[in-house]
Amino acid sequence: MRSYRKELWFNTKQRVEFLNITPEVEKALGDSKIKEGFCLVNAMHITASVFINDDESGLHADYKRWLEEHIPHNPKLYQHNRTGETNGDAHLKRQFMGRDVVVAVTDGKLDFGPWEQIFYGEFDGRRRKRVLIKIIGE
Repeated sequence: MRSYRKELWFNTKQRVEFLNITPEVEKALGDSKIKEGFCLVNAMHITASVFINDDESGLHADYKRWLEEHIPHNPKLYQHNRTGETNGDAHLKRQFMGRDVVVAVTDGKLDFGPWEQIFYGEFDGRRRKRVLIKIIGE
């Protein structure tokens, strides 16, 4: 069995953003030369997320609206912010959206269902953060 590791770095312009990182993950898979196995993609920061869904702007707007309605950015609401932080909501949003995804690798390609894409979700942006890609297999 072989493994391959790559980091992606992001510094979003907005506090909350969703970035389609599927092309970068597909490039890493090609670079790995692994044809059968698994690809893990995970956010390496506790206020960011990686998730799989459709690349549809209305859906992304719905996510942002739902998250803000249910987990608003209001520093006075969160006990976490008593430490001087202002990102308690971002921690909760990350928990809701998920830390990582695993995708099967079949015949050298990400084995997706219809419309599936991989996204980086940022909830406390405007600073440098990373995503880990770890591919294992043959």
